[in-house]
Amino acid sequence: MCGIVAYIGSRKASPIVIKGLKRLEYRGYDSAGIALIEDSSLSIYKKKGKVTDLESHLGNLNPQSTICIGHTRWATHGEPNDVNAHPHFSASGNLAIIHNGIIENYSSIKTDLQNKGYEFKSDTDSEVFIYFIEDIQKRNNCSLEEAVRLALIKIVGAYAIVILSEDSPDTLIAARKGSPLVIGIGKNEFFLASDATPIVEYTNEVVYMNDQEMAIINKDNLIIKTTQDVETTPYIQTLDMELDTIEKGGYDHFMLKEIFEQPRSVGDCLRGRLNADTGHLVLGGIREYANKLENTDRILIAACGTSWHAGLVAEYFIEEFCRIPVEVEYASEFRYRNPVIKEGDVMIAISQSGETADTLAAIELAKSKGAIIFGVCNVVGSSIARASHEGAYTHAGPEIGVASTKAFTAQLTVLFMIGLRVAHRKGTISEGQYRELLVEMEQVPSKIAKALQLNEQIECIADLFKDARNFLYLGRGYNFPVALEGALKLKEISYIHAEGYPAAEMKHGPIALIDEEMPVVFIATNDSSYEKVVSNIQEVKARKGKVIAVVTEGDTLIPEMAEFVIEVPAIHHALMPMISVIPLQLLSYHIAVMRGCNVDQPRNLAKSVTVE
Repeated sequence: MCGIVAYIGSRKASPIVIKGLKRLEYRGYDSAGIALIEDSSLSIYKKKGKVTDLESHLGNLNPQSTICIGHTRWATHGEPNDVNAHPHFSASGNLAIIHNGIIENYSSIKTDLQNKGYEFKSDTDSEVFIYFIEDIQKRNNCSLEEAVRLALIKIVGAYAIVILSEDSPDTLIAARKGSPLVIGIGKNEFFLASDATPIVEYTNEVVYMNDQEMAIINKDNLIIKTTQDVETTPYIQTLDMELDTIEKGGYDHFMLKEIFEQPRSVGDCLRGRLNADTGHLVLGGIREYANKLENTDRILIAACGTSWHAGLVAEYFIEEFCRIPVEVEYASEFRYRNPVIKEGDVMIAISQSGETADTLAAIELAKSKGAIIFGVCNVVGSSIARASHEGAYTHAGPEIGVASTKAFTAQLTVLFMIGLRVAHRKGTISEGQYRELLVEMEQVPSKIAKALQLNEQIECIADLFKDARNFLYLGRGYNFPVALEGALKLKEISYIHAEGYPAAEMKHGPIALIDEEMPVVFIATNDSSYEKVVSNIQEVKARKGKVIAVVTEGDTLIPEMAEFVIEVPAIHHALMPMISVIPLQLLSYHIAVMRGCNVDQPRNLAKSVTVE
């Protein structure tokens, strides 16, 4: 949610910042703006809409400033409009701020400032933030750096901020708590951003700021301090990201590119970790606490959205093979229901971005009760990676499309490897089963590639159902979470109402919706529930529903009943979700494109949900 980009150095700054804002468009936003200093004057340009609208607003202006801050806003406090867009001036106009996150105590601070005579122009908590900083600076007659530090101590909530001052035109001040901020280090120049995508084409050396840290930056120097005024040594990391991974690479949309990247992304996730010929399965990030994981009495899985669906599949896998009870929790609800957490419980926290605020909050609560945290995320150096005791990266590469696709299959790859490793060490799986599953896992990338060959067939099916108003997705066992994921993808990007259910639950309510206008997608691959799913298909057919069935290659029974059949390669039933989800991703994509929807940036959604 929201995006921060800033630059200080010797180059012309605004083109770098605007290009960076375009790199962050995938995060979701409704307005954009920049602030810079030119001819000793601080100026702000901002506009509701896309970055291209901001560019039009700038018109023929060609600012030569070598310092600039920029922002894409996803509305929280106040509607999307020009006034509420970032950056925001302070009361005097001498300071400008860009801010990601939410200030929870902004209302009381705003009331106090209004009682002092301050008048606000916007409805945002961010404008209150910069007014508060300036008020502290005036009352204490202190430096801006000290005023920011004192303000951060009193602020309650999450923030990543960058501040530009007319009185210090060669300095940026940045800070973070609960919202990501990364600093790119160049030669006599620095880049700041919410993630590394705007930075990678300029430098591969970065510093990921920690919670409750401030950065004081000029073009020649970077100083990082805690909010307790203790200077720290920046930990410089090398980016493992190539520029072509954040480009479309000839595809019409990032989402389609990422769907087709899955043979590679799953292969990258397996590489160096699993070798079926030797029985080798090693997860380098899970060592010190391995015994805790193997001997725990309970595993909690906390996640949101697509990651939650991956957690549901993992529940089936871990309980079947490891014989450890698993509870899958909506991270957004976890901390608010007074959950029972015992010392020695294990929480697996799943997040593509590694910055999901709800999941971070669940981690903090679980850790405070003595739980061990294993993080599963995609972004190196992310907040969840750092908050976890141990964990594993998915190595899926950047996922730009807001609707997760390759994140789901990569997360399942890691979760299955964790489950297999635990089951083998506990002895809850036979050596034969273990070797069989290793062989099957090695075949997943090639079988995903084969499923992707169905793209044209699925596009034809999409054309027939693009005008449907509702969809129902049904599956059993391991394929029930796939039904949920298929329905989520469709509603996320096509805005068609869709629901996923366990197939057996259909007759407990949803069957009332079925008529000749209702497409029903069955994930009906060949497993122990197959005959039951066949019966469910017959129930739908009896009520004239239109059946689209995802089946295992060679199925001869369901094609006689279903109007549309999509055959996917056979694989071990526990691994089937990684294959059966592919047609559902493609179906959603093609329907959305045919409906004229913005596939990569669906309305109202953000890629990295960094507010609760």
